[in-house]
Amino acid sequence: MAGCFEDNREPQPLIYGDLVTVENPEAKSQFFMRRDDNKLLWFEEGYTQTFKPDDGQRLLIYYNILSDKTDTGIYDYDVRVTDAYNILTKGIFQITPETQDSIGNDPIDIVSMWIGSKYLNVDFEYYHSGSTVHYINLVYDSIKVYEDDKIHLEFRHNANKDGTFYKQRSIASFDISSLQSESVDSVNLVIHVKKPFQTEDQLFNRTYRYSTGTSSDVPGYDVVRKKIGSFVREVEIK
Repeated sequence: MAGCFEDNREPQPLIYGDLVTVENPEAKSQFFMRRDDNKLLWFEEGYTQTFKPDDGQRLLIYYNILSDKTDTGIYDYDVRVTDAYNILTKGIFQITPETQDSIGNDPIDIVSMWIGSKYLNVDFEYYHSGSTVHYINLVYDSIKVYEDDKIHLEFRHNANKDGTFYKQRSIASFDISSLQSESVDSVNLVIHVKKPFQTEDQLFNRTYRYSTGTSSDVPGYDVVRKKIGSFVREVEIK
């Protein structure tokens, strides 16, 4: 006896994951979102009818592409957003002796670090108790002098003496456009990170190519395309 099984189920639409920056949210629940590769998305539907982020807000979104609009010359895709997370977004903090203690330098694990558009994006993990706000900053310390013609920055974590009971994961974006110079089209960065159980800083070398509008020199960028199951709540880091 022979038989066959015919699967008539419709294929599920592809789910994409990207970091985006909101642009001009004028309508109640519809607005543009620009990916770091400069592709412009129109929020057509999904997530919630009351979802209306601020102009310039950084988001991690998961979405389906509904239609290709590149022929309009205005934007690239209509999308349905299935999940969205606010991303902590800051500039570079110029540290002083008076602010050393408040910035802190507690250990932290880096999952991935990459540059997209004008942002240094850091995917990181840390331990917490669930009741204390942690502070995350990208710091420039002018007192420290290096002779390699690179800009040295420090990714700082202040756990505020929190307990180490649960592992949590998050992403932060830092606007590094202030590092641009008219005399060159890129700058070389070294990011220092205090890693748990290590005496020496972990170093990340990255190149910020701002002349191209977008840049990414880390394959780990694809980490945002994978669904993050235990993403940090917005109130837990600042």
